[in-house]
Amino acid sequence: MNNASLDDFYKVPNIKFDIYKLRSDLEKILAKKKFNTLGIKNFGAIPLNQIPGNKDSVEGHNVRGVYWTLPDETGKEAKRDKPIEESKYTELVPEFHNTYFEEVYNILKRNFKLGRVRILLKEPRSTLSWHRDPEPRLHIPIITNPGCRMVIEDFAHHMPADGTVTITNNTKYHNFFNGGEQDRIHLVACVLEDPFKKHGRN
Repeated sequence: MNNASLDDFYKVPNIKFDIYKLRSDLEKILAKKKFNTLGIKNFGAIPLNQIPGNKDSVEGHNVRGVYWTLPDETGKEAKRDKPIEESKYTELVPEFHNTYFEEVYNILKRNFKLGRVRILLKEPRSTLSWHRDPEPRLHIPIITNPGCRMVIEDFAHHMPADGTVTITNNTKYHNFFNGGEQDRIHLVACVLEDPFKKHGRN
């Protein structure tokens, strides 16, 4: 095992959530809201927070945000989508009031400087593009399977749905694949203070 690569997955100590409450309230949310696919195959997102009073901040390309990719054989990096003012996302979307997600969100906000927080879907037998993001991501897996892996550079790692919190170094090239036959659903937050730089891991 390449320990240097495993360092790109920071398991947060002393924070753990009730996976059964997350799954129960996820069912309630999905009865009211659908995943926004943004026209991307096998992908979906439901925003948890927004810019205060601004419903447009959780629509269209604001759900996605800027990233960089290597789209073809030239290996030349290309910028996609548009930058997001992450620090302005401070208000819980009303549908999440009085749910367990509200409690989770408030605990995360007390412990981390967050940008957008989303529930992200990866459908079975599918993968994301090879890309990098402007900042790390915080993951709480809600539904997963043994065929789900996040790959950062040359290292693949499975994050279990056991209530634990993992911060991933998305500033490096990475992707996520779901090789199973059920949806993969994670709560994912943009983390605006980079723990990998702080601990000399970048």
